[in-house]
Amino acid sequence: MKTILACVITMCFLSANGQEKKAYQIFTAKGKKTNYGKMLKTLMKSDIILFGEYHNNAIAHWLQLELAKNIGDEKPIVLGAEMFEADNQVPLDKYLAGTISAKGFDSSARLWKNYPTDYAPLVDYAKEKKYAFVASNIPRRYASMVSKGGFTVLDTLDAKQKAWMVPLPPAYDSSLPGYQKMLTMMGDHTSPNLPKAQAIKDATMAYFILQNYQTGKPFIHFNGSYHSDNYEGILWYLKQKRPELRYTTISTVSQSDLKKLVADNKGKADFIIVVDEDMTNTY
Repeated sequence: MKTILACVITMCFLSANGQEKKAYQIFTAKGKKTNYGKMLKTLMKSDIILFGEYHNNAIAHWLQLELAKNIGDEKPIVLGAEMFEADNQVPLDKYLAGTISAKGFDSSARLWKNYPTDYAPLVDYAKEKKYAFVASNIPRRYASMVSKGGFTVLDTLDAKQKAWMVPLPPAYDSSLPGYQKMLTMMGDHTSPNLPKAQAIKDATMAYFILQNYQTGKPFIHFNGSYHSDNYEGILWYLKQKRPELRYTTISTVSQSDLKKLVADNKGKADFIIVVDEDMTNTY
């Protein structure tokens, strides 16, 4: 992580032909330039923050850690992430409590390949501050079942297995643009169950966010941008249950030009982090 951050910081301050070379620029949903400080001011007032990332983007991971620290050093927070599946909550809790080592955690949980560089710093921050970290995602094997057989296939699971997901049957709106787009992208090689697999992930993450949300403690959730872009996905499910809470969404996008937010990226989130497309990736 230190090596990656060194590259990021170096690129942030490089100059070319006497001009500042920026690695990223933050915009509002309407495409107005803003900065980290202004974004942080809004986030400090939020109940639930959905930080949409590119999984291999160094800038996004750096800002996630900085954001967690900037808010978490001021007041108690709860963290959660798509990258941890609900049936791995026990080993995650054991690591946070210090009853198993980092090696023990690695051997007892299904960790993403970029966990050491991109997510371990977040988990270790939670451990240091004694903050909860929620494994919010449905186990992948069950989402895979849905992609093949729809929601009803989950009825065959036992009570213990069903505890690792949103209560069944989940709400589902097939007309949401994000789910419709999935069908279009796959063309003739897809089925109506594919967006349902995405929906069961979104619904489960929203469920565990709300199960662990505590008044006065901002919940910061990290997920792939597609799970919360355009105020859909996870956010749609959150608002079905708790519309009164203050939500803020962040999306990560990539552009060759940081001076202006391109039309396709407007409205994706309350704040859009535009990263130079030449930025170093973590894998």
